[in-house]
Amino acid sequence: MFQGMEYVYEVYREKSFSKAARNLFISQPSLSANIRRIEKRIGYPIFDRNTKPLGLTECGVEYIKSIERILAVENDFTEFINDWGNLKKGSLILGGSSLFSSFVLPSLMGQFAAQYPKIQLTLIEENTSKLQEMLLCGRLDLVLDNSIPDRHIFDYCTYGEEHLVLAVPASFPINQKLMEYQVSVDEIRSHNYLDSSIKHVPLNLFREESFVLLKQENDTGKRAIELCHQNGFHPKVVFELDQQLTSYNVTCSGMGISFISDTLISRVTANLDVVYYKLDEKIGTRKLFFYWKAGRYVSRAMDEFLHIVNKQ
Repeated sequence: MFQGMEYVYEVYREKSFSKAARNLFISQPSLSANIRRIEKRIGYPIFDRNTKPLGLTECGVEYIKSIERILAVENDFTEFINDWGNLKKGSLILGGSSLFSSFVLPSLMGQFAAQYPKIQLTLIEENTSKLQEMLLCGRLDLVLDNSIPDRHIFDYCTYGEEHLVLAVPASFPINQKLMEYQVSVDEIRSHNYLDSSIKHVPLNLFREESFVLLKQENDTGKRAIELCHQNGFHPKVVFELDQQLTSYNVTCSGMGISFISDTLISRVTANLDVVYYKLDEKIGTRKLFFYWKAGRYVSRAMDEFLHIVNKQ
C-alpha cells in the first residue's frame, strides 16, 4: 500500500509534480505514472489535480498522515541504531523563535558540539505553532519556547525563567514623570531589578501612549494585552508584529512602547534611546521549556543535550 510513498510525499511537500520530479531526479511523466499506479492500487485518487496549488483529496489527507506516522517510526528506529555507535554519528534538530535561535540556543549547541563533534546539529527558526507542528510530525527533536506546552501531547523539562519588562522610547515625554520607576540595563542583566524594594510601574499611566505589540498567538502578545486590561485600558497599537526582536527594534526607533523579555535585554547591546520599567511579576513572569513529542523515543543525542541544559 505504501510502496513508492516517497514520490507521493515529495509531490505533497512541493504541491507540484514538476518541482517534485526535479527533486527526485526523475522525469515528470515517470513521476505522474508512479503516482497513478499508487492511486490505482489504493482505489482512490490522492491528489486533487483541479486545484492550484495542487491539493489533496479526503483520501489523500489520510494517506499523508499515514506516511508521516511511518516516517516518525523510521526516524525513531534510526535514532535507536545511532545510539549503538556511542554518538559517533547521528543528528539532533532543534527549533526556536528568532529570539531563542539567536541568543540562547547557539551557546548550548556549542557546548554539545564540543562534546559530540560528529553529531550533526540543525537549528530551525520558526513561530511557536509551526515548531509544534514540526515536532508532531517528527521533523524536529526539541523545541525551546516560553509558551506552556500541552502536557497531553508534549513531554518537557523547565530550562529557566524570564520576566517581561516595559521598553519605552526615551523620546516619550512621559518618562520625565516616572524616573523613580526606571531600571537600568545593568539591573536587568543582574536581575537585581526583581528585588521587592524596586517598584513596578503603574501601567495605566501609559494608557494614552502608542504600543508595539506581538500578535495574539504569541505568548508575549497575550500577556501584554492581559496586563493592559488588568490596568483598565486597551492599548493603542501602532504595529502588531510576529517577533519580539522586531518589536524591540521598533521601540528603539522611537515609534512605540513594547513588552520585552529580560532574556532579550540581557543579550543585546544597550540602547540609550530606550527607558526600561519593571512590570507586575504575576503576569510578567513565565517559564522557559524544552519540549518534545510525548511518547517518542528519546535518543541519546536528545538525552545528552538535555543533560547539558539541566546543568545550566
